[in-house]
Amino acid sequence: MVILCSAIYFSPIGKIKIGGKDAIPLLNRWRWFSIILCTTIAVGILFWGVSEPLYHISSPPYSVKGTAAFAMSSVFMHWSITPYAIYTLPALLFALGYYNHNRKYSLGAMLFPFKKLDGNSWMIKFLDAICLFALAAGMSAVLGVGMLSLAGSMQKSMDPSQKPLILGIIGIAIVGTFTISAASGLLKGIRILSGINVTIFLIICTVVFIVGPTSFILSNAMEGLETYTINFIPHSLSLGAFGDGDWMHAWTTFYWANWMAWAPITALFLGRISYGYTVRQFILYNWWIPAGFGILWMSIFSGTSLYFELHEGAGLVQELNTHGPNVIIYQIFDHLPFGRALTIIFLLAVFLSYVTAADSNTEAMSSISTKDMSQQSTGAPTFIKYLWGVVVGLVAWVMVSYAGVDGVKMLSNLGGLPALMLMVVLCFVGVKYLIGEGRQGL
Repeated sequence: MVILCSAIYFSPIGKIKIGGKDAIPLLNRWRWFSIILCTTIAVGILFWGVSEPLYHISSPPYSVKGTAAFAMSSVFMHWSITPYAIYTLPALLFALGYYNHNRKYSLGAMLFPFKKLDGNSWMIKFLDAICLFALAAGMSAVLGVGMLSLAGSMQKSMDPSQKPLILGIIGIAIVGTFTISAASGLLKGIRILSGINVTIFLIICTVVFIVGPTSFILSNAMEGLETYTINFIPHSLSLGAFGDGDWMHAWTTFYWANWMAWAPITALFLGRISYGYTVRQFILYNWWIPAGFGILWMSIFSGTSLYFELHEGAGLVQELNTHGPNVIIYQIFDHLPFGRALTIIFLLAVFLSYVTAADSNTEAMSSISTKDMSQQSTGAPTFIKYLWGVVVGLVAWVMVSYAGVDGVKMLSNLGGLPALMLMVVLCFVGVKYLIGEGRQGL
């Protein structure tokens, strides 16, 4: 997927405008980027940005001696170039199939180079159903992460018997907000919320970088990027880059499954809002810029987490083992100036992150569940959006209340496996399109 996105970006296909030569963009570039970022992995970076590197230094593969560079290279692998390539390829194929080849609003639009497959075939309907299941599982997993993150601020004072109740209240608040936002119509609620959310991200990043261990953040990020670059291919292909299959399965494979569970249905939304931009602009704004933001965020937050653990003796690994990953960010804020203000802003960011991601995906899930969706449609019926919101909320609540982070990983794997089959097919579709357009000379 990384290779295909790169090849398409530099090929003549990059000049094609999505929607035709006269298409006018639905969104300006800032709002377009904001929605893309919040639709994809925004909740994940908030939850895992400070806790994941602690796992890597405390329980590394047996061939690695728990170095900070290894931990940083791993978070870069899991949160930058590769995940956004997984999102970009199906979204681009859908955009071209839906707008430029007039295919039906379904996952079958991604298969447009195969002329005989149309949206009415049983195979395409089966594909839609499988990917709806995959995203329902993926959305539930990420909602679970959001619920755990919000509950983390009060976990130490929480009676364990009250955990399901607290998580349930948080889940109701999130589900209610994102379904109302989705019901407001295509791009109405999410356009406002995503802009606010990305602004909050940038504020938090800037403050933590300035008041945190700035020098360590910069040096640690450079060392991590060097290790990431050297090990990119063997790590990507699970070829024993770090000599431990169990570690790869617990982390890298888990993440690939999670991104793939989201990617097919998310592609419908990302492709739909790309109208009026060229293929090259699409790849830039859906892949390179969000991947760069992921590297920036992880450099700051993972670096800060490692600094306090390795150089300040903050005991974050002990907190991780005792209370779980959802409390770590609040421990770090306690060590920083303006910690209470950062905590409040962070809680708002977590809430808005899932709301904006779920808004877009609820729109896509509801649209694919609706007959005769056309390019002129304003969206799916409201009751379908509420129905999907309730389903996702219930599944997430059950899994995180009784299985915690293990429940999140279980949901990711359940959603990722069927989605993987489609993603493999889409790689062949991408190759066929790239070769076919090249032969025709565009």
